[in-house]
Amino acid sequence: MTGTRKQPDHNEEPREDRPEDRPESREKQPKGAPGSVQSVDRAVSVLEILARLGEAGVTEIADELGVHKSTAFRLLGVLENRGLVGQAKDRGKYFLGAGVLRLAGAAAVRLDISQEGGPVCRDLADELGETVNIAILDDDAAVNIMQARGPASVTAQNWLGRRTPLHATSSGKILLAHLPTTLREGLIARTLPRLTDHTVTGTVALRGELEAVVDQGFAIAVEELEVGLAAVAAPVRAHDGKVIGALSASGPVYRLTEDRLTEHAKRTVAAAVELSRRMGYGF
Repeated sequence: MTGTRKQPDHNEEPREDRPEDRPESREKQPKGAPGSVQSVDRAVSVLEILARLGEAGVTEIADELGVHKSTAFRLLGVLENRGLVGQAKDRGKYFLGAGVLRLAGAAAVRLDISQEGGPVCRDLADELGETVNIAILDDDAAVNIMQARGPASVTAQNWLGRRTPLHATSSGKILLAHLPTTLREGLIARTLPRLTDHTVTGTVALRGELEAVVDQGFAIAVEELEVGLAAVAAPVRAHDGKVIGALSASGPVYRLTEDRLTEHAKRTVAAAVELSRRMGYGF
């Protein structure tokens, strides 16, 4: 019996390649990770592979991921552009880059200063009776990562996790004053927002104030961020002397008079020195 070949139905739409028929789609896909989320998952997997193996080539990484070499190569290219992986040109092997160390270092600083700063914050808050915060640099702002309230605090305002402008806060001025010159100049040369009538926004005036901050070892901001609020801050240093944070005490201007601020500055500096010692500075 001779078979007859089925003729195409003219009413039937031409068959297109289905995604699952394409080679790329037959790669192992993380469950519940479609699209760009899948790419992020794979990129993180690359970093984990390199952390485990030390170094690996494109083929090895592709096999580990269950993807084609072209996909692994694209992932490595993106990670290399961001400094998260590096490549040994003579061997073609990839390894974790300095960008990973930078991120890990930032996380470690945040963790360490929060852990070591807790007792210092609470002791200073009890001593001064005011609200005490620890802030670290977050791009172009100061972010508060630790807070303790003293018995005289009259407000329930929570500064924890809040990003505040560098030029208008005592903590921000500490962090700004100790930045490398090029970076600091770039930040203060921008158009800075005037938050109150007392906010210093001029480049020349702010530069002079930051120089004074470095010389005297502390910073004061009176009604520069908010009307009625005054604060004083001192630098917190890491083991290598680099300023990694600012310890501040804040309260209402009717209580933090000029004389009181001067006294609080001395005690805040002493507490910041103690926290720096806990962070390894001075040994």
